[in-house]
Amino acid sequence: MHKIFMVVNEDRFFLSHRKDIALYAQKRGYEITLVAKNTGRRNEVEALGLKMIELPINPTGENIKEELKTFRFLMRLYRKERPDIVHHVGLKNILWGGLAARLTSVHGVVNAVSGLGILFSQEKQSVMQKAILSVIRFSCHRKNVATIFQNEEDRTLFIEKNIIRKGNVYYTRGSGVDLKEYTYMPEPKTPVLQIIFTARMVAEKGVKVLIEAAEKLKDRYNGKVRFLLYGGLSSNPLAIQESYLKEHCDGKYICWLGHRSDIKKLLEQSHIMCFPSYYREGVPKSLIEAAAIGRPIVTTDSIGCKDTVIDGYNGFLVPVKDSDALVEKLTLLIEDGTLRQMMGINSWEMAEKYFSIDTVIAEHMKVYENLLKD
Repeated sequence: MHKIFMVVNEDRFFLSHRKDIALYAQKRGYEITLVAKNTGRRNEVEALGLKMIELPINPTGENIKEELKTFRFLMRLYRKERPDIVHHVGLKNILWGGLAARLTSVHGVVNAVSGLGILFSQEKQSVMQKAILSVIRFSCHRKNVATIFQNEEDRTLFIEKNIIRKGNVYYTRGSGVDLKEYTYMPEPKTPVLQIIFTARMVAEKGVKVLIEAAEKLKDRYNGKVRFLLYGGLSSNPLAIQESYLKEHCDGKYICWLGHRSDIKKLLEQSHIMCFPSYYREGVPKSLIEAAAIGRPIVTTDSIGCKDTVIDGYNGFLVPVKDSDALVEKLTLLIEDGTLRQMMGINSWEMAEKYFSIDTVIAEHMKVYENLLKD
């Protein structure tokens, strides 16, 4: 039985973004072990019949001692357990896990680039960026390393910088959504129209831009529209502070409701998905889930986000950090129920065509099989 170690920052991210891939691979006869930080959901992972090893990692930290601790842990783990394939999800795991895999001669490596995050949202390449890319380049320039991208811009960056070899590149449009669970649901007939945002409370996810737009619309729509912000606080250096959210969210017109696990239900109760992110996204899962439920989307014309919207077809693309443009497009959707319903149906059709978890699983199985052939 071939052993696959799936290395993810946190168990909760695994459960929301990679669980279906792991379970399908397990059914195909692979022995799957999750290596991740335990955020209190280890029991859920093990209840699925999966093994879990706790990973010492600070997902948003930059302390070199902590970083080297993560690297040394993965080195020892790979040397001891000798997995056939290690599957790294996210930039930090690609960085340290990829280096550990090369130095311990792991047979097959999968690097899943699920967005490049805050560090690569900066326009000018920093010394830190260059150093990270140099280490990843060293790790990737060998046989049997496959890289999976979620958008064309990240793929182009890695190829142009000679970080990866062109031959072993794969592509999925996001992490996928179960279209048997997330199905089209007409918008609810409620007196108050609900605009939903789901993400961690990080500035670059566009939280402040959305609040600013909501405040500009308040005189016109207070009592008729409600802005619902779902997402927990973050340890990210650019995280929104709880004090800011309490100051700007009145609990009636603009509501911050914290982390929720019932996202499907919340989307079904909503009318519009608004996600003004300027984070270096892969393809945001919140947007493909909203599309599958059949909601019009207003998001930014930025990397990852724009892969979920055809402007004017299933929603609108606006410039980053532009609350006035957000106000304009939200107003169009608030005022025109027929437009919302038409765009919602178009979102659902896009989800059916591009975002199925079945497609994502099939691509991952192909990657695993190709690595094990050599």
